[in-house]
Amino acid sequence: MKKITLITGGAGFIGSHLCELFLEKGYKVICVDNLITGKLSNIRHLLKNKNFIFIKHNVSEHINIKGPIHYVLHFASPASPIDYLKYPIQTLKVGSLGTHNALGLAKAKKAKFLLASTSEVYGDPLVNPQPESYWGNVNPIGPRGVYDESKRFAEAITMAYHRVHKIDTKIVRIFNTYGERMREEDGRAIPNFISQALNNNPITVYGNGSQTRSFCYVSDLIDGIYKLALSKANDPINIGNPNEMTLLELAKTIIRLTGSKSKIVFNPLPIDDPKVRRPDIAKAKKILKWRPKVVLETGLLRTIDYFARHCGENRDPKASMSR
Repeated sequence: MKKITLITGGAGFIGSHLCELFLEKGYKVICVDNLITGKLSNIRHLLKNKNFIFIKHNVSEHINIKGPIHYVLHFASPASPIDYLKYPIQTLKVGSLGTHNALGLAKAKKAKFLLASTSEVYGDPLVNPQPESYWGNVNPIGPRGVYDESKRFAEAITMAYHRVHKIDTKIVRIFNTYGERMREEDGRAIPNFISQALNNNPITVYGNGSQTRSFCYVSDLIDGIYKLALSKANDPINIGNPNEMTLLELAKTIIRLTGSKSKIVFNPLPIDDPKVRRPDIAKAKKILKWRPKVVLETGLLRTIDYFARHCGENRDPKASMSR
C-alpha cells in the first residue's frame, strides 16, 4: 500500500509544490485547503491524478479523514504581511486551533507530523545569522504579532504533543522563499518587485532599503522539508539560503533581469519590520545533509518567467524582459 501524506494548506505556494513532490516520490496525497490564500489553479493539474485528493476544508475546525495516514504536514496559514494583516483572527486560529486539530489527527492515525514554522519566530532579531537556539525578539501586540505568536504557539504545542503523546514531530523554520506560484498580490519583496518591474511601475522599497533578507528558491526548500519529514529530528531546523543581501540590492537586480524602466521609490518602514534575516543552517547541513543549490539569479529568472506568463493580465504589453 502506498503511504499517505495529508498536507494542510496544500493549495498554497509551498503546499502545492509539496503535493507534487510527494506524488513524485510515490505517495498518495490528501490536500486540505479552504482557499483563503491558496489557489485551486495551483493544484488543478493534479486533480486527475488517482493518487491525489483535494478536500476544501478549514482546518481550524475538526478534521475528519477516514482510513490510514502516515504523514501530516501542517502548512495552512496566511504567510505574507498583507494576508495576516487582512485575516488576523484567522491567522491566530489556524496557528492554534488548526495546529491542535492537525496534531490530533496525527495522534489518532499514529502519523508523523511536520509543522511549517517560520523565521518570524525570531522577530526583529538581535543576532545575525539566527540559529535555532535563539529565542527571538518579538512584539506580541504589534500588527505582525498575530503571525509571529501563532507560529510560536504552534511550535510549543507541537513539542508538547511530542513529549506527552510521543508523536514523532518535526518543525521546519522556513526563511524567505520565492518561486513559481507566488501570488502577484502577495505583498512580499520578490513578487512586489517583479510585478512592478514587469509593468515599468515604480519599485517601492521600504525604509532606505538597507534591511537584509536571504532568499531560498522553492525547489531547495521543499527538498529540505522532504528530508526533514523522513529524518529522526524532532527539534526545530532552519531551512533557507544564508546568502544575505539588502532589499535595495534585490530591487536593482530585478530591474536588471527584467530590463525594466522602473525607478526605485522609498516608502516608510512598516512597524516591527525585521532589519536583518539570515538563517544559520549548520543543523540542516549536519542532520539532513541539505544545503541550497539554486543561485539567486537563476531562481529569479525562473520566477520572472512565471510572472510574465501567468500574472500579467493587467501588465503593460510594452514592458520588456531582457536576458
